[in-house]
Amino acid sequence: MKYFLVLLVVILIAIGLMSFNNDEQASNEPVTGLPWQIDSLPNGDTRVFGIVLGRTTLGEAIELLGNDEMDLAILAAPHETGTLEAYYSHYSAGPITGKLFLLLDITPDVLSHMRKRAFQDGGTRRYHLHPDDLPVAYRAPVSVINFVPSFNLDDEIAQTRFGTPAEIIQIDTQQKHWLYPDKGLDLILNVDNKDVLQYLSPGQFSAHRAQLQR
Repeated sequence: MKYFLVLLVVILIAIGLMSFNNDEQASNEPVTGLPWQIDSLPNGDTRVFGIVLGRTTLGEAIELLGNDEMDLAILAAPHETGTLEAYYSHYSAGPITGKLFLLLDITPDVLSHMRKRAFQDGGTRRYHLHPDDLPVAYRAPVSVINFVPSFNLDDEIAQTRFGTPAEIIQIDTQQKHWLYPDKGLDLILNVDNKDVLQYLSPGQFSAHRAQLQR
């Protein structure tokens, strides 16, 4: 039984890697919504998973992604304002599965007010909103998307699907950032932890890069 479970896990990982390596068109209809399909719009914005960073509101994103698997909460440590994020524990980007995090653009004052009325999820750092604050959250634009695929990438797969990065910043022996400013993509490759595909608007990228170099 143990051998069967191990074999099953190996097969599932292999299927996921093949999705990154193989052509997108397994049929006559093109596959859409893939992590490397980032649209650059005429006004300089970018769109991924149907979401325009800095423009699409949470309410609009929910219409695209659904809310059956979504958990909306403020994530904060004690004495911190924190961030408001929508979390999908199971998200499918075409054949690629993983976890999806939508970080919302909320001013610190509004976020602080929300947290005072929110209720804490046990002993965690998650604070769920008071129902009266949900309309404000739904009107907030999505500023950052973090997609964590269920399996890690290697340099070859990253190069094939996302192209040559404009810059690579090595944080330490465990983590490096492949930066694509024109796409608004920071591809975070980790040795021991899960890889992260972080999408943000190109206008935010200079500040993001500066923060990495601190």
